[in-house]
Amino acid sequence: MILNRPVRLLYFSPTGTTRKILEKIAEGIGEDQPEHIDLTSPEARMGQHSRIKRGLTIIGVPVYTGRVALEAIRGLGQFKATDAPAIVVVVYGNREYEDALLELQNITVEAGFTPIAGAAFIGEHSLSTKDVPVAHGRPDSEDLDCAAAFGVLVNEKLTKTDSLSSVSPLKIPGNFPYRERGPARHVSPDSDDSTCTRCEKCREVCPTAAITLVEGYIQTEKNKCILCCACVKSCPYGARHLNDPQLRQFIQQLSITCSMRKDPEFYL
Repeated sequence: MILNRPVRLLYFSPTGTTRKILEKIAEGIGEDQPEHIDLTSPEARMGQHSRIKRGLTIIGVPVYTGRVALEAIRGLGQFKATDAPAIVVVVYGNREYEDALLELQNITVEAGFTPIAGAAFIGEHSLSTKDVPVAHGRPDSEDLDCAAAFGVLVNEKLTKTDSLSSVSPLKIPGNFPYRERGPARHVSPDSDDSTCTRCEKCREVCPTAAITLVEGYIQTEKNKCILCCACVKSCPYGARHLNDPQLRQFIQQLSITCSMRKDPEFYL
């Protein structure tokens, strides 16, 4: 049996969907109070290297254009692991996860982890809105039940496995070299000055420190924005919007082409 305690969650999760799924996986394993290592804020990715030894680490990241988010890669690069089993999880917006899960597995192996299971879950697309929904509201209760069930399966595998050295490599889909990342768009959500109260919630949740309050107005550095839309989804006054015409056309197309519900996929 491989020791699965402590259970720690290691994640980059701007809108909270990845974190929710990892918490449910931990519940399925039998841990309702796991340790959290949240890489979402810029301060958490400042390069302070940490060592992880033993215990079970559930690693989760969002998928951006079929790849692991660059900010997540930078954060994960801070860790070195020894005798450490890991579950690798990617969360995508109901389009495709393409090479992201394979990429995450390779990143964790390079860091010294031994992946024992992998999964791809669906979360609300970052560009989704109520008017133009793409996987809106996911992960929903069905997704979270699947996450807990996946945790049960992983726990069974841990119980039946004698040592990490006996774990076979996971057969995870994807290609190497990985697909090219999408081009930098240099666009961002904007604030509606007529409804914005300058509460700065958007600045607090931005994972790249792209948002600042300057002379009483919210400003966004478009070259820093990764279009996670945490600012849009967290604004209590609905004052953040995506106004770029090309992006609006893109999300309209996604709402049509990605309307069929996809289900989580497990690799054990």
